Amino acid sequence: MEEAAYDVHQLIVIKEEEKWKSDQEDQKPPQVKEEQEGKKITELIFNPVPVKSEDEEEKPQLPELHHNQTKENRDFVGPEPDQQLESDGEDETSDSSSESSETDVSDGNWEESSEAQMDAKSFYGARPRTLLALVPENPQESDGDLSDDDQVEDPDYQPTQADDTGDSSFESLDEEEAPSKSRSSTQPPRKKSRKGKRTLKTVPLEQPNDNADPSSTPGPNKSTKRIWKQEDIDEFQVLNSKFEPPEAVPSPFQYFKMLFTDEMIEHIAHHTNLYSAQELGDPIKTSPEEIEHFLAILLFMGVFNFPSLEDYWHHESRFDLITDIMPRRRFQLLRRYIHFNDNQQCSESRDRFYKIRPLFEMLREQCLLIPSTHKHSVDEVMVAYKGTRAGTLRQYIANKPDKWGFKLFCRGSSSGIIHDLLLYQGASTFFNVALSEEEQALPLGAKVVTTLCKTIKEPQMSVVFCDHFFTSFNLVQYLHTALGVKCIGTVRPNRTGGAPLMTDKDLIKRGRGACDFRAAEGVLAVKWFDNKCVNLLSNACGIMPFSTVKRWSKESRAKITIPCPSLISAYNEHMGGIDLSDMLVHLYKTPAKSRRWYFPLFGYILDLCIANSWLLYKRDSSLLNEKPMSLKRFRLAVAHSLNQFNKPASKVGRPSCSSPPPEKTGYIPRPSRPKPQTDVRYDNVGHWPLHCEKRGRCNLCPKGVSRWKCEKCNVFLCLNANQECFKFYHQR
Repeated sequence: MEEAAYDVHQLIVIKEEEKWKSDQEDQKPPQVKEEQEGKKITELIFNPVPVKSEDEEEKPQLPELHHNQTKENRDFVGPEPDQQLESDGEDETSDSSSESSETDVSDGNWEESSEAQMDAKSFYGARPRTLLALVPENPQESDGDLSDDDQVEDPDYQPTQADDTGDSSFESLDEEEAPSKSRSSTQPPRKKSRKGKRTLKTVPLEQPNDNADPSSTPGPNKSTKRIWKQEDIDEFQVLNSKFEPPEAVPSPFQYFKMLFTDEMIEHIAHHTNLYSAQELGDPIKTSPEEIEHFLAILLFMGVFNFPSLEDYWHHESRFDLITDIMPRRRFQLLRRYIHFNDNQQCSESRDRFYKIRPLFEMLREQCLLIPSTHKHSVDEVMVAYKGTRAGTLRQYIANKPDKWGFKLFCRGSSSGIIHDLLLYQGASTFFNVALSEEEQALPLGAKVVTTLCKTIKEPQMSVVFCDHFFTSFNLVQYLHTALGVKCIGTVRPNRTGGAPLMTDKDLIKRGRGACDFRAAEGVLAVKWFDNKCVNLLSNACGIMPFSTVKRWSKESRAKITIPCPSLISAYNEHMGGIDLSDMLVHLYKTPAKSRRWYFPLFGYILDLCIANSWLLYKRDSSLLNEKPMSLKRFRLAVAHSLNQFNKPASKVGRPSCSSPPPEKTGYIPRPSRPKPQTDVRYDNVGHWPLHCEKRGRCNLCPKGVSRWKCEKCNVFLCLNANQECFKFYHQR
């Protein structure tokens, strides 16, 4: 019975066992104790109650003191946790003394307190609010384990009447924490725990449990903080891309056909006939050859821009290069009914770009086949559209040249070649992309970069550059762990992962070109002051070696040299690929003003194919040390080939009105005759000899003169028994 009674009194709050022993030896009067506790009390310390045997004589208790204290505690609203623990302990002592008479208070402090009782309300009102919690000393024990022991393990236990009817602190704790487990009259009697088996201790709620098991799972309040150090990271060596030079530079038309394939042209012709049949009841009966004529007119219109489409055919501003290809009404009919998908099969599709999606997917497949470098950039592109028929597909970005339009995310190389595209349509942007649970939890910018980087052919050797819309600390880590791709990008201050960088105010005081950096988990965070402070994250390049850049200084009114970290130079060099492509698209832009919202996207596809094919042509020309033609000449060459390749000579249009030749004043140099495109020259279609009254210089032999010229190529060629220039001119 001594062990059971001792375990009951272990529930009373005990600060430290050593302090309790010292207080027991030198006990102070209750008045002194009360004065000290009135100043600043953090915890009450009670002396233990020695246990008497049943044979010893019972000492009389002081029920008045206990009655007064419990009554005051009932009147006090909202007791402190340690106050509740004290009242529980006092109730347990009173119950055990009145019913079982097993224990008694041997300390005279509480007996003498009847002479000078203490006001409980004023006593607890002066105390500082210190919240305490009663926890088991061994964290592996649960609350349920504290209530019962196995009877087999404690064979000496004998239930008493006090156990059946009395209330204990264990029962009060169980009732507060789990009301459903209330004690009933038919419930088996409780039993006391053995000494030394389970012990409790008090822990302040503001402080963590120092004696907790380190192997246990950390709580929700615990968070692992990154350790940032002021050190640089090693530079990731990116191999220079090597491209095999071709035997000869192909023609511009062949480069264009690499991206805008014959399959795409046939697809447009088929769905245009289908849509016109659904709308008119009878198809307009277009063909792939006519669609190529239509594309040629759009390419010419991108170079020669007129105020309206009707001006190209008007008699006062007639443009023969376009009007000789197709009549105005036929061109307007094709432009009205051109289509790229079946509307009846896509009415319930989740794809909001279903009208243009097949053409984008075919273009994307061809762009992925282009050999790329190991340095990529990801950015957004706006396709201009100010109409309202597209609904919420139309976006607004204030800092773009085209503020209203459709938003696309592109991945390209630093040379400007686009390799992958992603149409943005809100919440359903990734409806056709397989994303893992971890990728779905990423924000929009991170999901875009992850999706576009999955198509990189050699991710372990690649570095991607992106701006502050996409970059975050989690993105840099995820790209490296999941895909093996390194990342460098500007970042917003709240996405650096908690890097303790200098404030903008302190960095500006250090002068222009100053920088601060921290590294954690292989990621470097840098803040550099140029015209303003800019933040970057990188796991591919550090700050060393420093370089210098020239900036304009208002104070000295001249350009000055300031230091620049290595990753800043790398970012400025390789980030502008998407902007370069966007600039090339806007140089000679296809006119796409239409009531159909998807037509501007079709114009962007056509212009992007021209820009990508010209960049490929320019790269191959540099490998062969040949001078490339300009983008305008390249676009016109593609338009001429689309109009004439594998087609007979055009006879559409009316002859121009005859006007008297102007009077000759002085020497007028004879204009050079235009030469046909290489693809048109060797297509072996429609090359017929035409006899002319006037003679002309042969286009093949240097001294030949002939009256015969090719009807399609429009060049003079020798055609007689001695010279067969006409035959050899059309053979490779």
